[in-house]
Amino acid sequence: MKLQMYSIHFDADQTLLDFIQQKLNKLDTFFDKIIDGEVFLRLDNNNGINNKIVEVKIFVPGQTLFTNQESSSFENATDAALDVLTRQLKKYKDKLITH
Repeated sequence: MKLQMYSIHFDADQTLLDFIQQKLNKLDTFFDKIIDGEVFLRLDNNNGINNKIVEVKIFVPGQTLFTNQESSSFENATDAALDVLTRQLKKYKDKLITH
């Protein structure tokens, strides 16, 4: 899947970007018609421990799936975002099949 990644208020290292790409590529196993996606990595200095924010938009035909997850690390927030997007994709796919 083609992903555009943006880091806001910091410079993300290549290891983190590769980790996110690898995790979100798993979404292709649930639905093969994903067009592309956008990932926004934010560092919020006002939020205490859970100051790492991962926002993911996935574009599928006719709809945009979105999640916003906060955690103490970008890796944990990415895992949570993957879980949410997996549920959303399964629900979207079920709607397509039943209609």
